[in-house]
This record gives sequence, structure tokens and C-alpha cells, in this order.
Amino acid sequence: MADADQTDESLTPAQRLESSNPRIIDAGVATITDMETLQACVAYENQHQQRLPILKQLSQRAEELREES
Repeated sequence: MADADQTDESLTPAQRLESSNPRIIDAGVATITDMETLQACVAYENQHQQRLPILKQLSQRAEELREES
């Protein structure tokens, strides 16, 4: 399991968010485990495609992370 955690942490925002398959994006967002990674993904999305549904999904994930803390 530790290897999977390291793999998740090494994904770039582009790897998490740049897919034509919504399920891949869902998985990329769901595996965000810290606010730093989340903020990088929000910044990436704002700089590139600015997709409102993705930004909402990232916002929801931020709320989940805050609740977990």
C-alpha cells in the first residue's frame, strides 16, 4: 500500500485532470490526500481549461479534506 501512496503523490495536476474520460478525472481527484496537491490542481485547472464541474469537484474534495483533519 505504501507504493500506491507514493505513486498517488507523484501524479502531476495534468496527470490527474487531463483526460477525456471523466472516470479518470474522478479517480485523480478522489486520490488527492493533502491540501497542497489540491491547491496545485485548482491552480492548474484555472490556468488551463477552467472547467466549472472540475473546479466544483475540487472544491468538494477540499471540504472533505478539511472534515478529515
